[in-house]
Amino acid sequence: MAGRILLSLLLCCLAATPLRAELSDDTRQIIQELFPSATIIEEQLADFPVYPVYQLQELLGYAYVSTDFSKLPGFAGKPITMMIGLDTRGRFTGVRVLHHHEPVFLHGLGEESLYEFVDQYQGRALTEQIVVSSSGRSGRTSSGNVVYFDGVSKATVSVLIINDSVLSSALQVARNKLEGFAQAAPTRARQDLFEPLTWEQLLERGYVTRIEVTAADVEQQLGRPLSDYPGNLEPDPGEAFSELYLAYMNSPMVGRNLLGDDRYQAFRERLGDNGKVMLMMSRGRYPHIGADFVPGSTPDRFGLSQNQLSVEMRDLNWLEAGQSFAAAGVPEMTAANLFRVGGNAGFNPGVESTLTLNTVLARNHLVVDTARFELPVAFPEELFETVDIAAGPEQSRAPMWVGLWKERWWQITLLVLSLTVLTIFFARQKTLTRHPKLVHRFRWGFLFFTLFFIGFYAQGQLSVVNIYTLLLAIKDGFSLNMFLLDPVIFILWTYTFVTLFIWGRGVFCGWLCPFGVLQEMASWLGQKLRFRQIKVPERWHRKLILIKYPVLLAIVIASFYSLTLAEQLSEVEPFKTSITLFFVRYWPFVFYAVALLAVGMFIHKFYCRYLCPLGAGLAVLGKFRIFSWLERVDRCGQPCQHCKNACGINAIRKDGRIDYDECIQCLECVVILRDQNQCVDAIVRNKQQQKQARILATDAAGA
Repeated sequence: MAGRILLSLLLCCLAATPLRAELSDDTRQIIQELFPSATIIEEQLADFPVYPVYQLQELLGYAYVSTDFSKLPGFAGKPITMMIGLDTRGRFTGVRVLHHHEPVFLHGLGEESLYEFVDQYQGRALTEQIVVSSSGRSGRTSSGNVVYFDGVSKATVSVLIINDSVLSSALQVARNKLEGFAQAAPTRARQDLFEPLTWEQLLERGYVTRIEVTAADVEQQLGRPLSDYPGNLEPDPGEAFSELYLAYMNSPMVGRNLLGDDRYQAFRERLGDNGKVMLMMSRGRYPHIGADFVPGSTPDRFGLSQNQLSVEMRDLNWLEAGQSFAAAGVPEMTAANLFRVGGNAGFNPGVESTLTLNTVLARNHLVVDTARFELPVAFPEELFETVDIAAGPEQSRAPMWVGLWKERWWQITLLVLSLTVLTIFFARQKTLTRHPKLVHRFRWGFLFFTLFFIGFYAQGQLSVVNIYTLLLAIKDGFSLNMFLLDPVIFILWTYTFVTLFIWGRGVFCGWLCPFGVLQEMASWLGQKLRFRQIKVPERWHRKLILIKYPVLLAIVIASFYSLTLAEQLSEVEPFKTSITLFFVRYWPFVFYAVALLAVGMFIHKFYCRYLCPLGAGLAVLGKFRIFSWLERVDRCGQPCQHCKNACGINAIRKDGRIDYDECIQCLECVVILRDQNQCVDAIVRNKQQQKQARILATDAAGA
């Protein structure tokens, strides 16, 4: 009996012990690479998914898998899994990619560029503001707070997702396990607190923080007088070298007094619920921004940190030059900016933060001196109230896609304008096709725009990858945020989806597909070089156009079984090789893409007609179009075959009907129909009218 009781107690103890993932040899080896001096790597903690790493008895830091903390989906719809090392001071010891499905790296640029990107994290710290730059800029700014990582061309979305996953996961680990990174009770601005105040009253009560850096402070750090530096940096008597003013604009007591009732109301509506904004103004010889500051960007002369974490600051560009303020007595400022504050680390306005100001002065074109100042910033407690539950990083800051849309605003504007023009052109096609030269010139002009702007520059090539990514997203829990990460692709897909139900697949395939344009140009070149143009016999053509449908089906089915297999099958598309990578790729892929274009010089748009799985997917949806816009008349196909013979893609049947599943809406048949010298129906009708006129004339003469 006693034995049974003892066995029962033992089983209860075992059941109460949480199971932990066993540390495999491969995982141990990767963590050892992240912490070369480690002598002990413990199993993953039961209460928090990190691996403690020691050198003898000294804790070096923690290793963890990114997807245990952040499951932000990548471009292919699945998270990028990384092993990340973080030491006890909040510095990255390294990042290793364990698994990913990013097509541009797997079957495009190659994984080496991915590894080079993540290698940039080694030695960087959470106390720095890490910004991914698409301009090739890298390194630390003069303020010492912002660090620019060199992004990967053609893979902007992927590297931004990696950066967000690395920073947000590291932040959770730091706040849970590292000293000094713990979060204070969150606060927010009180909305019921307001009374009219002057500028002096705002300063006296501390609602606007004033920070002064004198010439003596700067000279002491530099170790030399300001007169040694060109640019007239010595302030006048009574003038500060740098006089800074900071104000938290979410507080009505501050923002409403400075902007006035109407402008503050407009400011709040424009900001929304989650944005946090700091006003920064300055005057003196060294303002908070330099003459080369780009509106809408991150400042490089100063930075803000809180709880040892760098706070992201980005100019909103909402103030006009020489902006006036409502509070009486506001002095004239050299510069004033509204900065959105937050980022992965978030920002707690009721807790003290630190402003880091770096004065970077050049003695000559070779020698530059820097003086660094860390200045406390704190606002009165009465401006804030405690919030019960802290908002997570994803709630306390704008979604990642918002910044991407702002950054690419001019590309978006140009794309939307071009699509508007194309829509007007199609809506008025019956009128415009009466002018063949105008139609041909517009078409070729738009095709060049599609190839060079939408394709090569904006990387707006739609792909079958987008189709199975959407299906997987619907299966796993749809989130629009993932698709908004690439504004050009999102706008093109939205436009294509809408026009599928109006005109069918032809609007995209004939006008907006960059590789389709390359095929069109290859066909034109083949004709100019007098290559024999091969007409595929009708019975074979009708069979060959069906090939692309099982290709599409195979890729979609494979994506639910294995994304890796689906990615390999999707290489039937030459888009990545030709448009994304400019034919700079491993030779079999280049040979395949060039071969398709070469065949297209003899068989018009060979790939588009017979192999394209994207075209197949669009054709399926295009069957639900509302209108059949391409006009036909009684003699079309009976007996006239002129339009059919002129249709390079063979989308017109012998009986004159348009095959909208294959039609690319080039409008050539409509031009012929409107041309009195080409359309057989018009020619016959004209002859009949002329004959009738002669008969009437003869009868009139006889009478």
